[in-house]
Order: sequence, then structure tokens, then C-alpha cells
Amino acid sequence: MKITAIETHVCHARMRNWIFVKIVTDQPGLWGWGEATLEWHTRAVVGAIEDISQLLVGEDPRRIEHLWQMMYRQHFWHGNGIVRGTAISGIDIALWDILGKVHNVPSHELMGGRVRDYIRLYCHLGGGKMEDFYETRPDDAARFGELAQKAVEDGFTAFKSMAVPETMPLEGLKPIRYAEACVKAMREAVGEDIDIMVDCHARPSPLMGMQFAKALEPYGLYFFEEPCWPETMDDIALIQRAVKTPIASGERLVGIHQFRDLLEKRAVSVIQPDITHCGGLSEARKIANLADAYRVAVAPHNPQGPVSTAASIELGFATPSYAICESVHNDVPWRDEVVSEGFTVEKKGRIVRPNTKPGLGIEINEAVVKKHPFQQEVLQRTFYKDGSVGDW
Repeated sequence: MKITAIETHVCHARMRNWIFVKIVTDQPGLWGWGEATLEWHTRAVVGAIEDISQLLVGEDPRRIEHLWQMMYRQHFWHGNGIVRGTAISGIDIALWDILGKVHNVPSHELMGGRVRDYIRLYCHLGGGKMEDFYETRPDDAARFGELAQKAVEDGFTAFKSMAVPETMPLEGLKPIRYAEACVKAMREAVGEDIDIMVDCHARPSPLMGMQFAKALEPYGLYFFEEPCWPETMDDIALIQRAVKTPIASGERLVGIHQFRDLLEKRAVSVIQPDITHCGGLSEARKIANLADAYRVAVAPHNPQGPVSTAASIELGFATPSYAICESVHNDVPWRDEVVSEGFTVEKKGRIVRPNTKPGLGIEINEAVVKKHPFQQEVLQRTFYKDGSVGDW
């Protein structure tokens, strides 16, 4: 069995261009789907996949770890940067899809089998509609409460918000009070049986991140995400030690070595590897096993397209330390037209029952993808009040 081609199929989805990776084999009807979506870097990732494909065409797609080592270690530069890491991830996911099809079992059966009966999903406020999640005014506490109620009405028992505003390295009480008001409105709207997460998007400085974490501690957050840059892991660790709230991070990390550093510093209670960036299912499994040694929960970052979701779910069914899965369901109205899925989602509680089809259990409708060709992603730029560059 040989790989004959590695294709990329780009599908524009407003904020992102989904990059679907199709690995074709010499066996009639046997191919695999992966995803390598990286917002604002679409052309770079497509080019990286083309470069890497030189290593793999003609190779046996069943030798996943062997091929992963080739992609990561050859051509001199290691695959620990975000562009090449994303390209590797998309190819790796497609290889796992192929292997499941070869053996006629879901991918999670090849990872040791199912360790749970279902996986719980959480949503973004607005369900993935960019304006509701990223552009809701931070001083509009009532709007946060309304969107929180809508998430619960849609069946979710957990949701994530961006209640922490864009903040300069040092500010007074105003942004802290804004965040408090927004989280208070959400908690009052949904009660204590619903889990609320707040994502800082690594906007604050370590000092401001600490202040936000302490201010929001009384509201019992499920986790508090990226309180400052991942480059300042020691400061993330200080914040985790200062509050009872579980701190989460890891969506911007590529490879097990960066997660090793995060875990060795006891910086987080939740790691968030993105399967489309960190090195694919192969590397995500290693990262999850390492986290298990530290008794740290896994909650993958997953705001991308449907193949990313399918891969994240397959990982979850075979990973003991897996806690919850991020999901997007309302970013574009035709999302369901792009993919057929082997897993099922129960609206009450938004829980996922296992995939029963081979591999990832999904198939991409290439005709629908062609209806949404590449467009430049919606531009996002952030500047502080004084005109200096901020973190989006």
C-alpha cells in the first residue's frame, strides 16, 4: 500500500479558511481526511503541506509513527513551528483516518479502545458567531447574560466567553470591574449548575492576568484560560498558585517539549493542545499521556472545522484524562453541509456518543467545499487607546 498524493482543499468559513488534507492511496476508494486550519496563514500552510508531501508520496500510510518522525525531523528544520507543525498535524490526522479504514474500526479503537461512554461539549457564546464571541463589548454585561442563557437553551451545560477586555500592560480598576460585571451577569443568568469558562486570549500582562484571576475567583469558573502569554510560563504558574480556579493554557504550543515545560512548572490544571497544530493525533496522544502523569486534565482547543472536531472526539474516547471538548456549531450556516459524521450529538447536554464508522467516521463533501473557495480571512487588529499594538 502506497501514498499516491496529498491534496489540500481550502474552504472559506469567514474567520478561518478550513484547510482539509486528503491523502490518496493506491488502493481504490481508500483515502483519509485531515485538517490543517491556521487562521491568517492559509497559503503558508498549504505550501508547507506541499513541501512535506515530497517525503511521503510512495510511502506506506500505515506506518504513522515512522512517517511522523520523517515529517518532524527531516529537511533539517524540526517541525516545532506553528506553520510546519500545523501542516504535519493535518497529514497525521489523515493517516489515522486511513488506518482506521484499513482495519475497519474507529480510530479510537486503535488508541487502546474506548475509556468513556460519552464526551461533553462546550460552546462559545454565540455558538461560533464571531461578532458575539470576539466583538461583544466588554462593558455590555447584560449581553453576556443573554448569550449565556441562549447557550443553555441550546442544550449546553458549559460555555466559554471572552469577558476579559483587551488590556494594556498596566491599567487601573476599570477593566477588572468590567470583567467582574460580565461574569456576574452570566452566573446569575445560568446558576451554579452550568460551567462557565473565561478566555483571556493571552491579552493581559502577567500582572493584569493575576488581577483578573483573583477578581473572578469568587464566581467558580470551570477554568480560566490563557491569563498571559504562553512565553511567560513561570508567570502562568504563579497565577495558578495564587487562585483556586483551574488555569488552562496550551493552544499555542507545538509539540510535546513545550507541553513538558508547561507541566514541569506546574503552571496549569488543564492543558489545551490543538490537534491541528500540536502535531496531530500522534503527538496529542503523547502529550495527553504526559499530562496524565501530572494528573492534569485535557480539554483540546477546537474552534476550527469539522475534521478537527472529529479528531478531537476520537482522542477523547481513548484518553482517560480528557475532560471536555470545545465545539463550534454556528460559525457558518452551511457547516453541516460540508461533512457527514459518524458520531452523534444529543442536544440535551450536548453530549457526543462514540463514532461507529471506520477511522474518523467523517467524509468531506468536496462539491460543497468548492462553493466556498479561499477568501482572505476577516482581518483582526488591536490597538490600545494610545495607538500602541495590543494582543487580539
